[in-house]
Amino acid sequence: MIPKSHPRYESLIQREKIKDAYKEGYLADSGMIAHGRGEAFDYLIGEKTSLSSEKAIKTSVATLLLAKNPVISVNGNSTALAAKEIVDLANETNSKIEINLFYRTEKRVHIISNIYRNLGYENILGDDSENLKYIDNIDSPRATASEEGIYSADVVLVSLEDGDRAEVLVDNGKKVIAIDLNPLSRTAKAVDITIVDNIVRVIPLMIKYAKQLKSKDKNYLKKIVNEFSNTENLKKSLNLIEVAKFEG
Repeated sequence: MIPKSHPRYESLIQREKIKDAYKEGYLADSGMIAHGRGEAFDYLIGEKTSLSSEKAIKTSVATLLLAKNPVISVNGNSTALAAKEIVDLANETNSKIEINLFYRTEKRVHIISNIYRNLGYENILGDDSENLKYIDNIDSPRATASEEGIYSADVVLVSLEDGDRAEVLVDNGKKVIAIDLNPLSRTAKAVDITIVDNIVRVIPLMIKYAKQLKSKDKNYLKKIVNEFSNTENLKKSLNLIEVAKFEG
């Protein structure tokens, strides 16, 4: 039991969720390493959502709401940390949810599928290995995509994404939104919108903005998207890390 008075309570709870996901068989061991790396960057940004990240979150929601076929790509880490919130976001933005795993096994896919179904989300994509298509120019197991989901999506929301897949999704004409605590990663630099923040803070904020924005007209949403610069966004995120280094 972790007392709520512990100064690292939230961080330790996230570690427990990641550890439990590994024990339950749906998180690869490398997923624990990825979480630890992200946790280090979270320290550097002060473990809070910056103004620049909140602007990226708002822009991301507007982009999902404008999309014809938006898809939220999930893996073991995102499922362990934010499965219920991801379902709520999908419902608020009319997005599909698709499983995409680097270390794909039928066991992992089955467990993750059941997690979302138990949360009331019945139409999970990416769980039928026999009917997956392959995205060209990705040399990894993550090249698979369902035809009605990521393969034909115009907007894809990813988290803990490897750089080669992010680059190819962009090259295939998709708008890609990444939740990535490392503003220096290939993914962060390749995609259209990078949310430099922890997924456990990001998804609830996206739900809040979705409730506010889904009644707005398209011109209002397009204005939000057009005024966003990911280059400036990443610069501001790096500045936060520089400040943290000197203030720490």
